[in-house]
Amino acid sequence: MKIIVINGPNLNMTGIREQSVYGTCTLADINKKIADKCEKDGIECDFFQSNCEGALIDRIHSCHKNYDGAILNAGAYTHYSYAIHDAIHSVDTPFIEVHMSNVHAREEFRHKSVISPVCKGVIAGFGHNSYLLAVEALKGIIEK
Repeated sequence: MKIIVINGPNLNMTGIREQSVYGTCTLADINKKIADKCEKDGIECDFFQSNCEGALIDRIHSCHKNYDGAILNAGAYTHYSYAIHDAIHSVDTPFIEVHMSNVHAREEFRHKSVISPVCKGVIAGFGHNSYLLAVEALKGIIEK
């Protein structure tokens, strides 16, 4: 089983920005926790982060036939990027949408996701554990 974790804009600043919302773990710390879990579960895992919508779309396209599943935290693109929506919809790879914060308890503009309709599910509000829960969710989807 091979998966990819894709992080969008500003996730590279995790652990630095808005620590009261996102915590103090850096993206490298989070990726290490995911990698450790995947290794324990016998899953091969790659990581990608970009602040650029086009780079995220290119990476999503690369999932086709290269990955069994994907975890995506699209950051603010979640709420308005129909291009990312269309990219996910164009590949046959199951995606899990992830957010560290509970987006429904935050600003109104964060309540709507345009990518949720093309994802298998959404996990939000559990800090860096949202990613670990997403690994479990993908395992269940892929092993079916």
